[in-house]
Amino acid sequence: MTKSIVAVIILFLFTGFSLKQSGSNEISIVPRPVELTQLKGSLDLKKRGIIEISRANVPLASILEEYLNAKKIPSSPAGYSIKLSIVQNNTLGNEGYKLSVSKKGIQIEAASEAGLFYGIQTFIQLTPLTGTEIPFVEITDYPRFSYRGLHLDVGRHMFPLAFIKKYIDLMARHKFNWFHWHLTEDQGWRIEIKKYPKLQEVAAYRKETLIGHGRNPKDYDGVKYGGYYTQEEIKEIVQYAADRYVTVIPEIELPGHSLAALSAYPELGCTGGSYEAATKWGVFKDVYCAGKEETFTFLEDILDELISLFPGEYIHIGGDECPKASWEKCSQCQKRLKAEGLKDEHELQSYFIQRIEKYVNSKGKRIIGWDEILEGGLAPMLR
Repeated sequence: MTKSIVAVIILFLFTGFSLKQSGSNEISIVPRPVELTQLKGSLDLKKRGIIEISRANVPLASILEEYLNAKKIPSSPAGYSIKLSIVQNNTLGNEGYKLSVSKKGIQIEAASEAGLFYGIQTFIQLTPLTGTEIPFVEITDYPRFSYRGLHLDVGRHMFPLAFIKKYIDLMARHKFNWFHWHLTEDQGWRIEIKKYPKLQEVAAYRKETLIGHGRNPKDYDGVKYGGYYTQEEIKEIVQYAADRYVTVIPEIELPGHSLAALSAYPELGCTGGSYEAATKWGVFKDVYCAGKEETFTFLEDILDELISLFPGEYIHIGGDECPKASWEKCSQCQKRLKAEGLKDEHELQSYFIQRIEKYVNSKGKRIIGWDEILEGGLAPMLR
């Protein structure tokens, strides 16, 4: 599985990509609305009135008010109207909206608060970087896909909370609604697990980091690197995302890509160590032992804490790039293989994934994984 594809998509979206309407006066909205009609004329935002919205939706009005204040556009009782309205409209679905800009003002209608939020994001995209004139338009929009996600890997390189929030802001601006947060890797463990403190004390750090392609020792920086997000910080990000109609999906890698975790709890590997968090990139032969019950107890305990922090439906379990060499030599893995009637180590990986999946299902959640989890089949969803 090539996870770098995700980075290419992000770069494509956030470094100048735009979809433009045909015509001489082009309007760029990302993603392209279902319907966009540009009319003659424009509205001067400087002449705005107050924002009209029902009491229950005050936070949405605050988002728009904050943006206009940042643009130094004060309100006036005599100005044009700005109306945000929840309406009955089955064609818009849960996230669709209608936006109208005319000489009377700005009107955004939606069947839900999420739709109003996305209508506000489109209005913000309509406003120029400089100046205060926006064109008269009629826009109807609703998503083609219910799942619109972006991925961020903090296991290899950690990012501060301010960056994570900015990332979520950009997602919301472009109407993405799922944030796949890749929290563990061979190179570092990034989430506090209270039952296993060595994940923070040991697994969250690597002794140094590769520079370039690592042809000799001088290609390593010799600087200890790492860190992790506390559970309070995780809650802060989850709420920040929810306020912007983004759901966070955590990823905890297993059974491979787990060198950092094994460096803290070496007894969970087939050989018992010694292990250390990876200082370079790639696929590594040391993975969780599939024969030890302690492995599954450890992972289930982690999942319990994880599920308490992330209210969304999905938990990502990785499942990719798991070398089988250590399992082939491990007496406990071979004992498990025979006891379960499995023909080879590939089926042992399927057993591992299905066992974790059944546990996640028992908590009312569903798993996501990289494409290798399909090898050998998945467990039925349990509710």
